[in-house]
Amino acid sequence: MPEVDLGFPRAFVEFTDPADAAQVFRCDLTWLTSSFMCIFGQGCQGIYADSPDVGCCTLGAHFADEDDESRVAAYVAQLTPEQWQFHPANEGRTRPVRKKDWTETDDDGERKTLAIEHDGQSACIFHNRADFPTGAGCALHGLALQQGRNPLETKPDVCWQLPIRRQFRTVERADDTSYLEVSIGEYDRRGWGPGGHDLDWYCSGNTEAHVALEPVYVTHEPELTELMGRPAYEELVRHCEAHLRSRSALALHPADPR
Repeated sequence: MPEVDLGFPRAFVEFTDPADAAQVFRCDLTWLTSSFMCIFGQGCQGIYADSPDVGCCTLGAHFADEDDESRVAAYVAQLTPEQWQFHPANEGRTRPVRKKDWTETDDDGERKTLAIEHDGQSACIFHNRADFPTGAGCALHGLALQQGRNPLETKPDVCWQLPIRRQFRTVERADDTSYLEVSIGEYDRRGWGPGGHDLDWYCSGNTEAHVALEPVYVTHEPELTELMGRPAYEELVRHCEAHLRSRSALALHPADPR
């Protein structure tokens, strides 16, 4: 049974953001202390069986906002034909890269990276395929590593956040005050909407991907710090460490090794 059922008990912690008293974090300790790791290129089967080499990049990436798209555009301009398989120069075009070369608007009017077909597999235009000299993988991810950057700087927000999910809601108290709740948890297949249940394979609840030597809150420190801010991340670490010292079998992620 490689993928576990989604309806298992979880342990959560809530704490006020040290940097903003009007904001409360609600964090899934079960997920954040789990042994999940991305296994792209190390056993990842891809979300669709007919595209095993493209991981979760099959559909392209939706931008969080205009700032997200503009930030990515600055790094797209730095990609060379040797780094990016679908660079316009590799198509025989010598003009500068334009946004229409790598973006599109979906049926709902949302901006995203272009998804293209190559060798019968559809994927994000930045996903170099296995027949490219660099091998299969994200050109923007590769650019970050070559420049000594963290990939969260160069990739669309949704790409570096997955499979961590940040959500916001306003909570009304009985005394007519309110606060912003920021939840940090697992981006399981339900996060993809109704279609998430139709994915052929998915990693976050899959035993095959729970093989890290350190827990998520450690391996994903840069991402969590970007999502929460440094003071809140340091507070999260304190709670995660306490949870690891005291957690019961019911608080373990069922995909973790036993």
